Amino acid sequence: MYGLLLKYLSVYLLSMVKFVAGPLAGLASGLSYLETVLFTASGMMSTVLLFTFFGKPLRGFLLRTLWKDKKRFTKRNRRFVTIWKKWGMFGVCFLTPVIFSPIGGALLANLFGGPKKQIVLYMLFSAVFWGFITSGIVFSAKHFYN
Repeated sequence: MYGLLLKYLSVYLLSMVKFVAGPLAGLASGLSYLETVLFTASGMMSTVLLFTFFGKPLRGFLLRTLWKDKKRFTKRNRRFVTIWKKWGMFGVCFLTPVIFSPIGGALLANLFGGPKKQIVLYMLFSAVFWGFITSGIVFSAKHFYN
């Protein structure tokens, strides 16, 4: 019982920070494909909900502690702005699991002022879509190593 709970928790917690780590942890833990998709998408959505609805205090804390005295106009920041201008909210949400981390995508979507309902809806679509895709790739690639 506790072993299975730890497996679920490891996939969930890893997906909160880095989306691609969820399917890898699910495969390594011996979880099924659907369990992996469910806990990977749930982990990402927990981060998105946390940063969307409690974002201002979290953003302030992160900016004060992690990004002290950093340049504002970096190549990476310019890329974020270019993606936002070109693709908008849907593009940022769609690319969050594979390019940005769940934290980065949620921060980016909220910093540019997207409506909260739209952020949650688009991120949910993206998390489920990419959960199936990345888990499918990881689970189908395991046959090459066995």
